[in-house]
Amino acid sequence: MAITKEAASRDITLPSGMRLRYYEAGEADATPVVLLHGSGPGATGWSNFSGNIGAIADAGFHVVAPDMPGWGDSDAQATADMDHDATLVEYLDALGLDKAALVGNSMGAHTAVRFATLHPERITHLVTMGASLGRGPASLFAPADGPSEGLKVLVKAYKDASPENMKALVEIMTYDKARFATPELTRARSEAALARPDHLKNYVEGLAHGAPIPIKVDRSKIPGIQTPTLLIHGRDDRVLHYETSLRLLADIPNSRLVLLNRCGHWAMIEHAAEFNRLVIDFLSHN
Repeated sequence: MAITKEAASRDITLPSGMRLRYYEAGEADATPVVLLHGSGPGATGWSNFSGNIGAIADAGFHVVAPDMPGWGDSDAQATADMDHDATLVEYLDALGLDKAALVGNSMGAHTAVRFATLHPERITHLVTMGASLGRGPASLFAPADGPSEGLKVLVKAYKDASPENMKALVEIMTYDKARFATPELTRARSEAALARPDHLKNYVEGLAHGAPIPIKVDRSKIPGIQTPTLLIHGRDDRVLHYETSLRLLADIPNSRLVLLNRCGHWAMIEHAAEFNRLVIDFLSHN
């Protein structure tokens, strides 16, 4: 499906009064799939998943990709007030969806994992890419001396969303820098971030509370997840080490892990075609 940002764009106001922008494709009565973006400056449902929405919809799914509060064209929200799982419940209710498959990258994966622990009756499938779970047990493989190299670059780009800092961000998010850290992409990400200074301000102010995003998942509940789960991670991820997905694999009984070589933090962008095949096959046969 050839789909444009403008054609896919929708707006919805939740009962709480929060206005969300989201992107939609596929038949409304098809099996629903919700794509949840990460936390980088300029991140949106479209910027994270423009290469996936049409392909997954073409396979017979109803795909929606919201800009979560504090990102993109959705309403601003202070970091301390964020509860993306509560927002997701409101969003599903507003769309009339009893349950859905959740596909999340980084921050979006954190939301999806926590949602599976809180609302198991409302999730059919769980797919994560570069899951963010915050600080946990002592690391076996990843550095344990504070924020990762990638998170440090991400925070710097929030404090100064210049094209130069965005270039550094895209370079550290991806393995194939020559292909993805183009002047066009880095400029577009910079312009998208600078267009919402309220989002940038809220994020930077939220850093005083600790983690770059609110880490709310109760790790002790993860082994109780019964939802069919697909974990995807880049071996070259310099933002969140693939050890996180190894731990999820050990904890979630009905899970499988695909570790991609020559892949950074954005598996759905760097390996879009393979990612789409993996997700469509998983949703269709589990």
